[in-house]
Amino acid sequence: MTPTSEATDRVQLVFSLFDADGNGYLEQADFHLMGDRVTAAVPAARDAVKERLTASFGGYWDTLRTELDADGDGRISPEEFTSVVLDPQRFDTAVDEFAEALAAMGDPEGDGLVARPEFVALMIAIGFDRRNIEMLFDAFEPDDGDRIRAATWAEGIRDYYRPEKSGIPGDHLTT
Repeated sequence: MTPTSEATDRVQLVFSLFDADGNGYLEQADFHLMGDRVTAAVPAARDAVKERLTASFGGYWDTLRTELDADGDGRISPEEFTSVVLDPQRFDTAVDEFAEALAAMGDPEGDGLVARPEFVALMIAIGFDRRNIEMLFDAFEPDDGDRIRAATWAEGIRDYYRPEKSGIPGDHLTT
């Protein structure tokens, strides 16, 4: 399957954000740093939810290292990372857990809803641009209380990694 240009743009952006230390490679330390930043973004989240998100970052890294580190150097180059979009089934489990854990972080009340302030705080902690975050939240069609369903956000994260997808809410993050 040939990925859409939007999918390629999305994966390039994710690589740049996950490269938390900016050295041009993804390494285990990047995922620790990202996990720390993101879990700190919603102080009201329960400890178990924070631990789940931290574990999901670790699982994401373990999957990338196992599946993509072809030369065994303990880091993932941009070229190695591109195969995330070329063969997403290899990463479905890691992406699913990350999607569920991140959406749960945005729902500190546990009511299945994510309010705009928590959504924005988490997305800024990941490194996305504020204007794009706001467009994404609006694309998820918030209710009158300015909240979105956590399940909608989790599904949007999954879609973000799908090579055949274009015109999805997540495309707002690359504009």
